[in-house]
Amino acid sequence: MTPEEHNNNCGCGCNCTLYRREFKRVLLKLSGQSFSGSQKLGIDPETVRSIALGIKETREAGIDVAIVIGAGNIMRGEAASEQGSDRAQADYMGMLGTVINSLALQDSLERLGVDTRVQSAITMAAVAEPFVRRRAVRHLEKGRVVILAAGTGNPYFTTDTAASLRALEIHADAVLKATNVDGIYDCDPNKNPNAKRYAEVDYSEAIRLNLRVMDLTAFALCMENNLPIVVFNVTQPGNIKRAATGETIGTIVHKLD
Repeated sequence: MTPEEHNNNCGCGCNCTLYRREFKRVLLKLSGQSFSGSQKLGIDPETVRSIALGIKETREAGIDVAIVIGAGNIMRGEAASEQGSDRAQADYMGMLGTVINSLALQDSLERLGVDTRVQSAITMAAVAEPFVRRRAVRHLEKGRVVILAAGTGNPYFTTDTAASLRALEIHADAVLKATNVDGIYDCDPNKNPNAKRYAEVDYSEAIRLNLRVMDLTAFALCMENNLPIVVFNVTQPGNIKRAATGETIGTIVHKLD
């Protein structure tokens, strides 16, 4: 549904709570690029701190938060494969990149006083716990932020797929997909100033319109299990909490009645 259709139906503008969702536990999916700030590669400490502040605000609102981070700021397996690397080897390198990002976020969160655990799908006991579903859930129940590193631990699967899988395993109420735009548009808003943003969209409609919310494996997991996806702009301060607390923000992909 576009903002115009939203307004026509509710009659009170885009700030209404007609589509408000209450989430008690969320899986926040961050891209690796979101850590690089204005840089193309690497980790910008101030940018990571800004994201950490948003996560802290969300946890203080009483919402359980688990996080999956990509590694595009360090190493993208598919891109390395296209340049001649063995795909499986390149994907493992990318998984290690997600661990680096996870440790950077953990450090920033703990500097802010947030109790945090990193769990890795690849065993590396010196820096992270192994991923154990029941242990991850227990950490969340104790109010800790859990950062889930190394994807699924398998090559050929993206961190989008890892986010969807882990969200289902820990019984999250939604996947919050952080991007650098404020939702899903009918075309690229950077190229077309008349692009229209969807306030909400059905899973099947997202596929029909080829909206590329997530990769198909990740999207299929969410659709088959009726797990909502909230796409929002993470660069705006306070947006992580707004998305997690169910404010009308970005675009929500879910099953429409």
